[in-house]
Order: sequence, then C-alpha cells, then structure tokens
Amino acid sequence: MFKRYHKLFTLGLVLVDILLINAAFVLAYWVRYELQWFRAVDEAYYAPFQRYIPFAIVLTILLLVIYRIEGVYRQRRGASWFDEAYAILNGTTTGIVFLVFIAYIYRPLSYSRLIFLYVGALIVLLLSLSRLGKAWLWAHLRRKGIGVDRILIVGAGEIGRTLMRHIVAQPELGYQVVGFVDDDPQRGSTDIGRFRALGGTSNLPHLTQEKQVDEVLITLPWTYHRKILAIVDQCEREQVRARIVPDLFQLALSRVDVDNIGGVPVIGLREPTIGLWQRAFKRSLDLMVALGGLVLLFPLFLLIGLAIKLDSPGPALFAQARVGRGGREFTIYKFRSMRQGAEGEKETLADLNEASGPIFKIRDDPRRTSMGCALRRWSLDELPQLYNVLRGEMSLVGPRPATPAEVAQYEDWHLKRLAVRPGITGLWQVSGRSELPFDEMVLLDIYYVENWSPALDAKILLRTVPKWLSGKGAY
Repeated sequence: MFKRYHKLFTLGLVLVDILLINAAFVLAYWVRYELQWFRAVDEAYYAPFQRYIPFAIVLTILLLVIYRIEGVYRQRRGASWFDEAYAILNGTTTGIVFLVFIAYIYRPLSYSRLIFLYVGALIVLLLSLSRLGKAWLWAHLRRKGIGVDRILIVGAGEIGRTLMRHIVAQPELGYQVVGFVDDDPQRGSTDIGRFRALGGTSNLPHLTQEKQVDEVLITLPWTYHRKILAIVDQCEREQVRARIVPDLFQLALSRVDVDNIGGVPVIGLREPTIGLWQRAFKRSLDLMVALGGLVLLFPLFLLIGLAIKLDSPGPALFAQARVGRGGREFTIYKFRSMRQGAEGEKETLADLNEASGPIFKIRDDPRRTSMGCALRRWSLDELPQLYNVLRGEMSLVGPRPATPAEVAQYEDWHLKRLAVRPGITGLWQVSGRSELPFDEMVLLDIYYVENWSPALDAKILLRTVPKWLSGKGAY
C-alpha cells in the first residue's frame, strides 16, 4: 500500500515542482526588473520576460533530471524535512550553475545573471515549503488509514520489541502493527502495549487474511533458519510480502551499520554515538535551565505553596523515593496534589486502577485536592523536580522516574529504561502521556535510551509545550 500510494504521490509532487519552478522564474523576473533591487535596470539592458521562457523550460527539465538523480523523488520512510531540503538545495545549485553556463555560451550580454541567483533561491524556498505541506498531507492521510502498511511481527523477543518501539516512536513511518506471533506460550499470549499477542506461528495462514496483512516482519534468531524459510514460503503462497530482520546475535539494532561493496551487503557495528561532549552538552543544558527556572519561577513556587496550604492541611511539597540511573534511589520532590496520607490509601483503591503494568493511575482520583486537580491539569506539580535536575539526579528529558515498588515488578527487558537519568518530560509524555499502556511507555523510553541525541531532546522539549497547553492525558 505504501508503494502504491507513493507512486501517485510522487507524480503529484513532480507536477507541483514544475509549477513552482516556473513560478520562481516569474517571481525572480519581477524582483529583478520590476522591484529593481540592489541597482536600477538600464533600459539598454532591459529584457522582456519572453526572452527568459526558453531558459525556464530548460531549467525545469534540467532540475527534474537532477532531482531524480539526487533522490528528491525517492520516497523513503522516515526521511526528515532537512534531508529533503538538502537534496533540493544540492540539485538546484547544480541546475543553476548549468543554466548560467548555457546563458554565457548562448548570448552572454543579453541576460541578467542576477536573475538566475534569484531563481535558485526562490526554487529552494518554494520547494522546501512544499515538502512541509507534503509532510502534513501524509500525516493527515495516514490518520485516515491511507498509505499505511499493516504489518504482522513474527517473534516477540528483543529484536521484535526493538521494531515495536521504533514504530511507536516514529508514527511517520506509516506502519500499523496488527499484532505479533511467537511460539513461546507466554510471549504468544501476552500483549505488549497496543500490540496484540496472536498466538503461535501456526496461526499465520489465517491471520494474514483475517487481519489484511500487507507485510510480515520476521524477527526470529538465525538458529531458527528452517522455520524462517518456511514462513517466507508460506507468505509467498499467501501473496504477502515477507522481510527478515537479522538478529546479529542479539546485538542492539541501533548499533548496526549496513553498507555495500559493489552491491554485496556488508553488516558491521557502529561505535557508540553518545560521546563525552554530548553528555557535557546535555548536563550543561540541564544546569542552565534548572538554575534559571528555579530563580525565575521562585515567586510562582511561593504562590503555589501558599495555595496548597490554604486548600488542605499538610506540607506544600511531597517527597518520595524514586529509582534513577543504574537503579540508584533518590528522593523526588513535587508539589503535593493529594490529601495527606494518600499513599497509605492506595491498596484500598486498587480496584479503581486504570493503568496497565506496575503503574497506579486513576483518572478521577478521589485522593486529589481541589488545588491538586489544577496542578495536575497543567503539570505544575512537577516544577520542584528542577531541584532534582540541579542535583544531577534527573534530567530535563528522560524516562519517567519509577518507584522502587514499580521496579520490583519489572520484567528483564523493562530494566533497560534505567540506563539513563530519568527526566521531567520524555518521549512517552509527548506521545500520549498517561493514556498509553505501560509496555508502550517502556518501548518509547528504551527507544530514547538507544537513540539519544541533542536533536531528539530538542524535539521532545518542543513537543512538550503543546502537550502541556492542551493538558491531554494529564491526570
């Protein structure tokens, strides 16, 4: 389905590019001769637009060919806007250089070379903006199920879960996981977040038809090569595409480096990407924001503390033991949003728990105070955690800090989320907050651990603002 829709999408993109390239030529001519930027145009050097029409046609054809070579029209899953804009910039620069060369050979004194610079800049601007529109349109269509591939995962081990967290963290890839199968009785019957367990591999024949599967992704270890080949043959008979994810002896997929030598695929391992300067950058940003926030927000802290004291008896701050990086415990600080002694009432409210896994969450928690409802709605109860960030126990961005009781219930694969400092905000908070199942939260946290970068932190912080303003999923 992805390929089918992308062929139509690519054709539409080419037609839009043709219009925008010629629109850029018209705008450039207007800027050069009508606005007369930088210097006035001598009447002796004035050229009517008709003279430039052949160049507009040549440039259009030239750029379409160059863009094709540069991969501008190669629709890749998960390609960023920056990747597309960079390819457009490269292709446009090459095309403009060719065009200037042609103009010099054809009639060097009859045309303004400055107009070609305007054309190049406008083409890069207009086509880059069109890619933003394309990204918005794709996201809109995928929300309606158009252009989304329905996939079934075979194997719920570490590699299968790695695929799941990449799909959860990157919805722009356009995948919808209908479920997974695994011959291990426990795995084959235990859901992982939104991903449904559909039994063993013997169920594949009817599942591919019943679930309208477009693609089967096989994540079994290579020791199961006979079963893998049997599943591939089965998928071919069902006319369903099958692809195999190499487990590389259970090494982290985030470190896999795939290249080719004369068309022969070569697989190796990348060096860890988190260097000393990156850690220093993250810690420096944490310190600056935490210190600045504590100073600037101190009057707000006093007002909130006073409001809490007037609203209900008890301290304004709530302190609780949490588990940080490497399993080390620390004390987290929050504004109190529940009545005093609320922790002792948890067992009596166990039947009202709406969260999956070891987390305890109630949407309309009866223990909350009036002030606490407002604090939770706007996540203001989290502000004192800037002190934990200043102390180095937390970071601005990272996995949610869990309680020791929650960690005691973790499965082995859940523990990977403890590899970095916990954060005030994180990937799952901007992807659904408390509305996500626990396993899905962990998948997103582990994705963050394996793919951390300053750019990912910036993206999460930017996405936190609209989530905070909407208050959706906060309770």
